[in-house]
Amino acid sequence: MTASIAPLDGIKVLDLSRVLAGPWCAQMLGDLGAEVIKVERPEAGDDTRHWGPPYLHTDDGTKTEQASYYTCCNRNKRSITIDMASPQGQALIVELAKDADILVENFKVGGLKGYGLDYESLRKINPRLIYCSVTGFGQTGPYAPRAGYDLMVQAMSGMMSITGHPDGEPGGGPLKVGVAVTDVFTGIYSCCSILAALQARHRTGEGQHIDMALLDVGMAVLANQAVGYLNADDIPQRAGNIHPSVGPYQDFPSKDGNVLLAIGNDGQFARFCAATGNEAWAQDPRFTRNSGRIIHRKDLQELMYPLMKTRTTAEWIALLEDKAVPCGPINNIAQAFEDAQVIARGLHVQIPRDAGDQIGTISTVASPMRLTATPPVVRRPPPAMGQHTDEILAELGRSPAQIAQLHSEGVV
Repeated sequence: MTASIAPLDGIKVLDLSRVLAGPWCAQMLGDLGAEVIKVERPEAGDDTRHWGPPYLHTDDGTKTEQASYYTCCNRNKRSITIDMASPQGQALIVELAKDADILVENFKVGGLKGYGLDYESLRKINPRLIYCSVTGFGQTGPYAPRAGYDLMVQAMSGMMSITGHPDGEPGGGPLKVGVAVTDVFTGIYSCCSILAALQARHRTGEGQHIDMALLDVGMAVLANQAVGYLNADDIPQRAGNIHPSVGPYQDFPSKDGNVLLAIGNDGQFARFCAATGNEAWAQDPRFTRNSGRIIHRKDLQELMYPLMKTRTTAEWIALLEDKAVPCGPINNIAQAFEDAQVIARGLHVQIPRDAGDQIGTISTVASPMRLTATPPVVRRPPPAMGQHTDEILAELGRSPAQIAQLHSEGVV
């Protein structure tokens, strides 16, 4: 961190969550400068520590049993292992919660009440606590007791029904998105809600309970597809890579592969036509306006498919780049990280980890939040399981002998 103070410097977060949505939220808070303590189960740890392959490697290239998945959402945290099923473990978490500003958890509804770690119990000892619960279906409603995972919510929310190629086409049928988007979006919405609650606490002095549900978020991020149905009674269908309301906004076969055009307005289409020597297309009543290009999409595609095969992907990008016509390649992830713009923005971050496990360096993706005065900084690598247990216990006032006893009793 530079001389500037991080936005959330001095804010303490207790992360009782695991897998992706909750940890993603806590990681964002950590990126913004909060001190995050992640509580994990002894021996097992967060579920994602075992979600492999792929696995992390040591400095000499030896594959470990530590899954790389965990590292995507747990940087800027310290890890302590606590058996919360034991009374001593519960007491330790209560002690940590007394001094916390924020708590993030994703247990089943009511799952923490028996441990005395639910919001109503903890608010009695810390009324300023902002307590964020992340579940599949929320704290209310007939599905509240159910466990919820990203794939299930992608299916239930309708997201899979609009993702993939139409029935009858090669590869047709509903598909999930290639990343657990409802988990990630839930983490982002949770972080936004927590920041709003912090601002409210500045005025009231009181914390509050935040009820985040994957299904709520999955429905919300349907965005234009949802409101199109709600307002026009039009049930969206799968359309592959074609945008249902804008065109031409899709991929095309090029001379050497595929190229993507993202033409979002009439001016861009007119410039595309001029650049390719097809000014008449922009004057054609069928194609002059976006609405016409959607109605007559097939007619336009019949003209464009042969045209797009006349140049390579690189040639199309070179032709259109200075015409303000969005055009680009379809990269795999390796190609994306080799892209000049990705490199210029410093999106690949390598951080050393000294946890006695010979892992050495861990790679992660830089935070996309670019605050000019108080930028996010990767201060801590994703921790080894329980790496900071003794350190955190010492901060709670435990002596070396007391810490050793907690270890021997299996509390930590």
